[in-house]
Amino acid sequence: MLPEAAPMENPHYGWGFPPDVSTYGAVIDHLIIVIHWFMLVLFVGWGIFFVYCLIRFRQRPGHKASYESAHTKFPKFLEVGIALFEAFLLIAVSYPVWSKLRYQLPEEKDSLVIRIVAQQFVWNIHYPGKDNVFGKTDPKLISDSNPLGLDMTDPASADDIVSVSQLHIPVNKPVIAKLSSKDVIHGFSIPVLRVKHDVIPGMVFPIWFQAKETGQFEIACAQLCGVGHTLMRGFVSIDTPEQYDAWMAEQVAQLIPPPAATPVTAPTTPAPAPATHE
Repeated sequence: MLPEAAPMENPHYGWGFPPDVSTYGAVIDHLIIVIHWFMLVLFVGWGIFFVYCLIRFRQRPGHKASYESAHTKFPKFLEVGIALFEAFLLIAVSYPVWSKLRYQLPEEKDSLVIRIVAQQFVWNIHYPGKDNVFGKTDPKLISDSNPLGLDMTDPASADDIVSVSQLHIPVNKPVIAKLSSKDVIHGFSIPVLRVKHDVIPGMVFPIWFQAKETGQFEIACAQLCGVGHTLMRGFVSIDTPEQYDAWMAEQVAQLIPPPAATPVTAPTTPAPAPATHE
């Protein structure tokens, strides 16, 4: 049995954000906080205006309704200001964060590169093995024991490791995950790593993340993908480098067939000499 990674101390799941174990989680959390404060200000402002209109223009004796808008420039200035601030949030705040996380992937030579193939209702995790080369796959070879259809005649497939809904990653190392789906649209989500991305059949989406703390957390599907959607639950273990190497060594050992037993031959005895008759 391998030693388990030490869980994050006192993880707290409350009304706020889930625990943040991602190196870029603080940037995303800050962006969400700014947007929600802006939404709160809009909500309160429009709510006050709505209540004012209900009172100011209510039906009452001696008051005649007017169907002409008031000729004042303040509402226009307010609407333009809100539109400009929304553009600022989108262009100057949101887009740089999204662009950095979506397109500026770390170098593959310095990262752990894996494939994550979704299907109803599991996550298939594909590690390339020691050679860092993914083996060929063929849909015709897919079976219960070979969920990704690995072609074992390809030498690169010999050391590939496939794990079902169990993701192991080392701490403090970038991970590049290439997402794809075998059937319907799924949503790959690891809340504590601030990772969420739709997975669409026929398309491959590269994403990256990096953990700064060890522990065991959950992988969720963020899209309604069928009647077993609630069962599509996986687990991510953020290991120390030593624990990750030990886990990987255990997986590799399971790929190596045991040496064939050497056949034991019984010792031979000389045949007895034929009897002679005088």
